[in-house]
Amino acid sequence: MDLGLKDKAVLVFASSKGLGRGCATEFAREGARVMLASRTSADLERTRDEISRATGNRPECVVADVSKATDIQLAVDATVSAFGGLYALVNNAGGPPAGPFENFDDAAWQAAFELTLLSFIRSTRAALPHMTAGGGGRIVNVASSSTRAALPNLLLSNVFRTGIVGLTKSLAKEYGGRNVLLNVLCPGRFDTDRVAQLDGMKASRAGVTVEEIRKREFASIPMGRYGDPLEFGRVAAFLCSPANTYVTGQNVIVDGGLTDVY
Repeated sequence: MDLGLKDKAVLVFASSKGLGRGCATEFAREGARVMLASRTSADLERTRDEISRATGNRPECVVADVSKATDIQLAVDATVSAFGGLYALVNNAGGPPAGPFENFDDAAWQAAFELTLLSFIRSTRAALPHMTAGGGGRIVNVASSSTRAALPNLLLSNVFRTGIVGLTKSLAKEYGGRNVLLNVLCPGRFDTDRVAQLDGMKASRAGVTVEEIRKREFASIPMGRYGDPLEFGRVAAFLCSPANTYVTGQNVIVDGGLTDVY
């Protein structure tokens, strides 16, 4: 299937590692013009080179911290300047700290809000005028399977990821008539640094090895394994492509069958 992404301008936040990198790689494989955005220049340059070797399509990159409004605007402006427009946006950010309710004061809540939800609002606000001027566009907001079932010890993430769903569904109604389609894409457990960190915390609390934790986690997933970020990226590529003409305002779970909620 030709997704129609060749030469389309795509900006992927938090794309030097993990799920963002998986998305950027699949966009590049489809022939899109990809802008990588992340906080660390060295990581960006390494990822750009590796994606180029894997796909034959060399992305551009811009250093941007999604917790800073000026950096978000810079990334959008850099994409438009490099590619002449902006067709697709993947909003993505690292997860806030794990822990129970009593661990978090106002400063922790504010920081989690700015990282996990306000960053998506800011980037969407910056991107939408370029999309509507170009006749339409696509936005995928990366959240978590916790939008369907709250995850233990991830209170801050549970709260603000759910806010992403409300944002996306509202904007899908507002912008559907202008051919801008927005969806939430929710990962379960993938082989990423974030999941490795969480597995390490679980192992420490339980007094077992990380390997034992992974074995338990695999047993809870019908597919029997963690996902590959490229698998996540392929779903994002479809949702962000011209091949997607009617899917909008949806909360799509990609978790190997783990979440059993109707």
